[in-house]
Amino acid sequence: MSSSSDRTGAVDAVDAVGGTRTYEVRTYGCQMNVHDSERLSGLLEDAGYVRAPEGSGGDADVVVFNTCAVRENADNKLYGNLGHLAPMKAARPGMQIAVGGCLAQKDRDTIVKRAPWVDVVFGTHNIGKLPVLLERARVQEEAQVEIAESLEAFPSTLPTRRESAYAAWVSISVGCNNTCTFCIVPALRGKEEDRRPGDILAEIEALVAEGVSEITLLGQNVNAYGSDLGDREAFSKLLRACGDIEGLERVRFTSPHPRDFTDDVIAAMAETPNVMPQLHMPLQSGSDTVLKAMRRSYRQDRFLGIIEKVRAAIPHAAISTDIIVGFPGETEEDFEQTMHVVREARFASAFTFQYSKRPGTPAATMEGQIPKAVVQARYERLVALQEEISWDENKKQVGRTLEVMVAEGEGRKDGETHRLSGRAPDNRLVHFTKPDVEVRPGDVVTVEITYAAPHHLLAEGPTTAVRRTRAGDAWEKRTAAPAAKPAGVLLGLPKIGVPAPLPVADAPACGSH
Repeated sequence: MSSSSDRTGAVDAVDAVGGTRTYEVRTYGCQMNVHDSERLSGLLEDAGYVRAPEGSGGDADVVVFNTCAVRENADNKLYGNLGHLAPMKAARPGMQIAVGGCLAQKDRDTIVKRAPWVDVVFGTHNIGKLPVLLERARVQEEAQVEIAESLEAFPSTLPTRRESAYAAWVSISVGCNNTCTFCIVPALRGKEEDRRPGDILAEIEALVAEGVSEITLLGQNVNAYGSDLGDREAFSKLLRACGDIEGLERVRFTSPHPRDFTDDVIAAMAETPNVMPQLHMPLQSGSDTVLKAMRRSYRQDRFLGIIEKVRAAIPHAAISTDIIVGFPGETEEDFEQTMHVVREARFASAFTFQYSKRPGTPAATMEGQIPKAVVQARYERLVALQEEISWDENKKQVGRTLEVMVAEGEGRKDGETHRLSGRAPDNRLVHFTKPDVEVRPGDVVTVEITYAAPHHLLAEGPTTAVRRTRAGDAWEKRTAAPAAKPAGVLLGLPKIGVPAPLPVADAPACGSH
């Protein structure tokens, strides 16, 4: 974390330009970036900045881009956005632009050369330096580029502006020790570093004391937790410890890796009541040949064996996955093996991506790059199959009585349909009839499922129970505050829980392992 003198300097800078300065954070990419942006917002507010109103369209004193380097055209997207802000900055003395995240870690000096109006460039390892770098750029009147090669402070030690009053990310590790040929994350995020279990549990307990009732344990390879600590069962122990925290109703985690998914983790999931019956288990390909080329350390039989064990221990578990279509060298037979696994595993949902080259990865220079038309055709076949399976699996929920945690902003048509929306324990999205009594995000309702669509469930009858919660109280307290509604961030993935299935995209998020 920056020293107190660093933070004081930033506050003085805010005062020096005449009144409170506003900021906007634009976030792209995976859950790690989303969580990092909560830290960036917290750092700026700790330094005296105020979040710009929603819809300000870049009309803020400081605009921060938290970038992703996963997609092939990530840099084009960044420079397009920076170009849009250039005339605004020229017309507004004192405005500053900062670029951080994975693309900044990768491209470093290139950003200032291509966009000389950028004031600050910082990397994935030194996000805590943002306020002091902004102040230094203002005083010295020149761009500040500072990229650390290793983690300066674990992100969870930094101030945070949480996006939700009732659900929160909790980072348990950073970095990744895998060497998947399609992924650039290890080069940009570094080797895995684990937090001490006591620090993690202390953060969770503090969040629960503030009213949070659902947490998602977050890591680039979340179930490898413990490898840095020398304890192979550290992750299952952590799940069980979460079960002892009073007031913590729901525990989720993302994203695991099949290689590290052991029987003790399955047992902990099944035996810890507040660990939800939900699992995101990235497949990437069903072909052993392609998995080997991807440098994935498991094969089809191993993957399906995990699914079978999870279903035996947790019969109602909803399992989702990531799949890449058209990896270099993928034959029609390879693709059919992926289709076979999808039929066997019967995923509740899947994040299905068309392979695209990621600069700096071994796969980008492999022979056998698949023509776009072939990849598109395979993608459409896979989406159609998964859509059918998702609908069939959702139909099995009809007639079940479920406890649904009311969510904020999940149901885009709630106003016109007189419904509310929330998440079932297995994280399926449920739209339900608005009850006569007041219900707040974070509260829990009991409903009976009456209809299933491929991507959501409906409870059209009356709500059978409403339970007001401390999480609902926390939401009410936050929204009653006189401060302006905070601006949203452009998330690559939604806030908490698994996003809507089958997004049309061309590459997986960097957390998809």
